[in-house]
Amino acid sequence: MWDRNKMAERAAQELEDGMYVNLGIGIPTLVSNYIPDGIDVTLQSENGMLGMGPFPTEDNIDPDLINAGKQTITELPRTSYFSSADSFSMIRGGHIDMAILGAMEVSEKGDLANWMIPGKLVKGMGGAMDLVAGVKRVIVIMDHTNKSGESKILDECSLPLTGKSVVHRIITNLCVFDVKSGGLQIVEYADKVDRKQIEESTTARILN
Repeated sequence: MWDRNKMAERAAQELEDGMYVNLGIGIPTLVSNYIPDGIDVTLQSENGMLGMGPFPTEDNIDPDLINAGKQTITELPRTSYFSSADSFSMIRGGHIDMAILGAMEVSEKGDLANWMIPGKLVKGMGGAMDLVAGVKRVIVIMDHTNKSGESKILDECSLPLTGKSVVHRIITNLCVFDVKSGGLQIVEYADKVDRKQIEESTTARILN
């Protein structure tokens, strides 16, 4: 299986030269460390930053420089700063090419649930609802099952939705799925994982 870093490295292969990309909280933030050589992308953060660099080493941490998830980050020579209102105008206006997000659940139709669990403390929905409605392509990185071993790739999401039919590709620790009409298509297997293992860990319909 893939660990968090392997999932992020695989997601980085989705990046294309010249893209403007938003990275969600959690595993997606690791993608910035694996941008392939020769690929120039501009990373956008909802709190008002365009042009994020990789995560800082201990000797160059700036506590005042953070992303939307309050993680310390680095800037680039071309980095620009602006208000969150301008940032969301970029998102809602369709100017961001791709969002790579985490998820609690994804359905076989591409429905996404990633902002709250009923009964638990919620700090806010963040920018995910705007992202899935405004960007051109949505990729989700997530563990295939929860801590109890239950599938997080479902026929129908049980948690409140962030968006309906918004996810294009799902990258888990077991495989890569594409969302197709009628179900999910396996496009790549993680290391030492076979179809039987994926089927046993997936509630959603998997196409032949």
